[in-house]
Amino acid sequence: FVGSSSIRMWKLGEHFPGEPALNRGFGGSQIADSIAFASRIVIPYRPRTIVLYAGDNDLAAGKSPEVVADDFQTFVRTVRVALPDTPIVFLAIKPRIARRKLVEKVPDANARVLGITVRDPLLGFVDIDSPMIGADGAPRAELFIQDGLHLSREGYALWS
Repeated sequence: FVGSSSIRMWKLGEHFPGEPALNRGFGGSQIADSIAFASRIVIPYRPRTIVLYAGDNDLAAGKSPEVVADDFQTFVRTVRVALPDTPIVFLAIKPRIARRKLVEKVPDANARVLGITVRDPLLGFVDIDSPMIGADGAPRAELFIQDGLHLSREGYALWS
């Protein structure tokens, strides 16, 4: 598991008991950071599968949905040099209570990444965005801790 603080804070042993899941998330990271550090935090471990969660910090920093998708493709190419047969799963960018201004960019970025993943059998996409939206169209408050950015136990249970 690699990506931003949403990965870093995920108690993988609790949610995936008995699975050899390695947490390589770090706060504030963007996809470009996972690319830059892939040779240190991903590739040496020769994972059976890579789960990437990133993109919301990218959008919050002003990157466009197109750049998020391009960076995802670069991450895939970077990993594939050393691990050509390793599946890579992208967790959709989640809605955030604290970043409502990005509400229009998140679905666009997710759709662009999904479009990339459907063309490659070694890529996957998990839609965690849709189930995190309530009937009122807003992010479900119980899925977040008080900061409105990070997930609660209920949020991680949903992800798992």
